[in-house]
This record gives sequence, C-alpha cells and structure tokens, in this order.
Amino acid sequence: NARMGMRGRLWWQTICLVAEGIMVLIFANTNSLGLAIFIMVIFSSFVQAAEGSSYGIVPYVNPPVTGSIAGIVGAGGNTGAVCFGLGFRQLESKQAFVLMGSCIIASGVLSLCIFIKGHAGLITGQDSEEAIAAWKKLGSTTAAPATLSVPEPDAEAAEDVEKDVEKDV
Repeated sequence: NARMGMRGRLWWQTICLVAEGIMVLIFANTNSLGLAIFIMVIFSSFVQAAEGSSYGIVPYVNPPVTGSIAGIVGAGGNTGAVCFGLGFRQLESKQAFVLMGSCIIASGVLSLCIFIKGHAGLITGQDSEEAIAAWKKLGSTTAAPATLSVPEPDAEAAEDVEKDVEKDV
C-alpha cells in the first residue's frame, strides 16, 4: 500500500483470485490424497488472502456507505456458495470443480475493470493528489502511515442525499 496505493491492492486481489482458481483446477485433476490435501491447503491460503484483500478495498469504494458495501460483498460470498453448492448437486464433481475454478479465474481477470474514484485502477486512471499525499506523505519527514485515511463525504453529495430523503418522507 505504501508503494503502490490502490493499484497494489488491486494487483494483490487479482493475483490471489487467479492463483485460487488455478489451485481449484489442479485439485480437480489430482488423483493422490496427499497431493489433494496439499493443494487444498494452498487453495485455502489464497481464499483467505483474497477475502482479506476484498475487505481492504471496500472502504475506498464509497466511504460514507462502507458498511452497506461490506454487507454486499459478504452477501456476494454467500451467493457464490449457494450457486456452487447447486453446481455440485447438478454436475459431476470434476465438472463442478472445473466450473468453480474457471469462475474464480474469470473474476480475477475482471479485476482489471475495477476503478475506484480518486484511485488508480490496474490498467487505467491515476491516483488523485489527495490519495498520493496520504500514502506517500509528500513533503513530510515523518514515516507514512500504514493505511490510507478514509476521505470525508462530499458536502454536495450529502446535501443531495438529504434532499432525496426529504422527498421520500
């Protein structure tokens, strides 16, 4: 984070997801119990890392509604579990694992399309001056903080939200 900002977080997310998907595909084609357990441990490590990287990105998507976004991300995980559960129910095990691994790799590739306002994406955009100053502490002799501070909500956007709420009431 201190060297690459949001782009680094997105790279880590992409690497974890692609590696996770590859481990599922290897697991699907493994014939040895010992090797299957070893691959499953590596897979599990990448699952945990990908989950952590997801929640490391969430606070920057829309800071005023971080809780809602975290809930949506968590619900997405549960939705995936249900979908893959149905896949394992309807398909043979190997086919289900190949489907699962392919979907995970595809979601990793889709990380290329993530762009968060004020932050650089993987292949497009640049960090805003505020973001760069926050993670590099430009012009300061003190060490950079370990995390970026979450920006304050936009006053104009907050007024628009309040007007919309008043209309609905």
